[in-house]
Amino acid sequence: MHTDTKYILALNRVEGIGPATIAKLMAVFFSAQQAWEATADDLRAARFPENICAHWQDRLTVDPDAELEKCRRSGIRLLTLADPEYPELLKQIHLPPRLLYVRGNLSTFSALALAIVGSRKCTSYGKQVTRELTREIVENGLAIVSGLALGIDAVAHAATLDCGGTAIAVLGSGVDRIYPRSNLALAKRIMEQGTLISEFPPGTEPKPIHFPIRNRIISGMALGTLVVEAGETSGSLITAQTALEQNREVFAIPGNITNKQSQGTNALIQRGAKLVSTAADIFDELNLQMTRQHVEARAALPADPAEAAIISLLEAEPLQVDEIVRRSGQTASQIIPLLTMMEIKGLIRNQGGGVYSTG
Repeated sequence: MHTDTKYILALNRVEGIGPATIAKLMAVFFSAQQAWEATADDLRAARFPENICAHWQDRLTVDPDAELEKCRRSGIRLLTLADPEYPELLKQIHLPPRLLYVRGNLSTFSALALAIVGSRKCTSYGKQVTRELTREIVENGLAIVSGLALGIDAVAHAATLDCGGTAIAVLGSGVDRIYPRSNLALAKRIMEQGTLISEFPPGTEPKPIHFPIRNRIISGMALGTLVVEAGETSGSLITAQTALEQNREVFAIPGNITNKQSQGTNALIQRGAKLVSTAADIFDELNLQMTRQHVEARAALPADPAEAAIISLLEAEPLQVDEIVRRSGQTASQIIPLLTMMEIKGLIRNQGGGVYSTG
């Protein structure tokens, strides 16, 4: 565990301090520990808002070691941006969570993922389409990220688990406060076969303001976001908007023009979202191979120019994903799928912790 973890954990517990403030504290004081030990006058000198400076002493009611022990006893793993297991794509967004609370299997974060979201009041058509597309997507190697909400989210999670896939649920509450309670059994299945994550501390109850905040994590962990059904004011449209802001792909299922649950998705398509009728539409747009059989058929072929460039970088030394992205001059959303395909084809090896080599 990184040295700063317990101090980020403690800062996350202080009322009125959110991701932006924590990011500024660490930028100014260079570490969470030094930020924690700073005085109110230090904060004023760094031009922090007076409402934070005036209540800075309140942080001393939080015990970093006690908070760390509570998480340990509850079986909650903690991931900071400095941890190698932290999801690579999520690091690329604006203001990524400085701390993730995790229950389940951390290895799920190494998988490429697609977000699937939609209306809580979904139709039978929406459920059917979600099940069919989820099965195809999972069978072709992608994890599924969603928000554990009623409706499309729950259908996508359940369909992922039913076909042996990797399910990642992002909560708008603490990972020990499952919401809605009717999805408790589903959440337990996800912990066994995937992961529950949140940026909200344990014990945090769900509040309406939390869900738009968590939506940026749903889209941020994925190569793209598929909206199955959404009304004009659906929260799923917020997830689609954050995906666009993160320079990720947005996909939408067309629906009946007379159905209110299709108004949001049809509007997304009008504004340029990729219309999806089969999983192949998603894979083509993301430039991923559609079938494992096709991957196997290509395994014996020489590397294409993009693969050759990666191999050239790794022949000198093993490199972290971030360094490969930097040296290649491409984006993470371009490089990460390429690395995964090259690993499947046996061209490179994942040493763990996001480090790749040719040997």
